[in-house]
This record gives sequence, structure tokens and C-alpha cells, in this order.
Amino acid sequence: MDPPPGFLPSNSSLVCKLQKSIYGLKQAPRAWYERLTSTLISFGFVHSKCDPSLLVLNTTTDCLYVLIYVDDIILTSSSPSLLQAVISKLHFAFALKQLGDLYYFLSIEVKRYSNGSLLLSQSKYICYLLAKAGMTDAKGISTLLQGGLKLSKLGSEDLDDPLLYHYIVGALQYVTITRPELSYSVNKVCQFMA
Repeated sequence: MDPPPGFLPSNSSLVCKLQKSIYGLKQAPRAWYERLTSTLISFGFVHSKCDPSLLVLNTTTDCLYVLIYVDDIILTSSSPSLLQAVISKLHFAFALKQLGDLYYFLSIEVKRYSNGSLLLSQSKYICYLLAKAGMTDAKGISTLLQGGLKLSKLGSEDLDDPLLYHYIVGALQYVTITRPELSYSVNKVCQFMA
């Protein structure tokens, strides 16, 4: 970065201190998160005990959730009027772009049903992983891992590409968000990462 025009340091060891973060710097996402969460807290939100990126606003009759991921925000509420009020307040504080209903977020597809329920799915992401592993033609089975099966590193051949194995196993850990029945099997294969 260059010093601002007109700044002529008399000493070459002097540095400039930025008063606000610049988009693209390593500190920018943290500064954005701090500013956004402090604004939301001033609106009455509190951090979730489970996830610091989830903020909750409880009123006597309604509840509103804000999920933050870098510079993407998901808002949902039991009350459309409360949701619009918070969006208006956020518009006043920040330049926002509303993208409408949520359909896809962090490789999770969101399907809406007429009764108001939602289905979270990672089918597109799973198809991508199968293609990456060269298993698009693999047949499905009802039992993911045989009960009482003892796995061992000994007696098996080394993999041609151990990094691919690490990538696939790490990605499978993410898949367990919407497919918890895979957790035991993924845990077993995670034991053989080395």
C-alpha cells in the first residue's frame, strides 16, 4: 500500500495507521463482523450460546434469527413485520442487497413446501463429491458400514493420491450436517487420515 498523496515522511520507519478497514485486507472480514454484530446487539440481539455467528432477537411474541457468514446474512423470523423492521434498520446502517428467498447457501439447498416447512439438502454437493472421487456409477446400499467391522491400516495398499482421500473425508464431515446417519461411518474413515 502507498501512503496518501501529500504525506512525506521525514523518517522512513514511520507507518500509517488505518482508521477503518479496507476491503480486501486480512482484517476486513473481522472488522465487518465486529461492526455488524455491534449494530445488531444495539438493536437488542444476543449471540447464540452454540454459534457466535448466530444472533437472536426475542420479543414477547416473536423471534428473529440472523446468521452471518463473512458478508452474507440470512434473516428469518416468526413475524414478517418484525423481519421488515429489522431489515429497514439494517438498510439505514449499511448498504444491503436483498436477494429474496433463500434457495442455496454454503452448498446447502433449501426447498420450501406449501405447509411452511423447509427441507435442507446437500444432494448437489454429494453428486460433486461422488464425481471427484470417481464414484458416480457406485451403487447405493442400505447399511453404510457393517456392524462390528474392524478397520486397519495394515494389509492395505497405499493410496495413489492421499490428498484426495483427505479432501473427500473432510467434505464428508460437512455432509453430516444434513445427513447425520453418515456420522458413524465418516468418524471411522477419519481415523485413517494419516
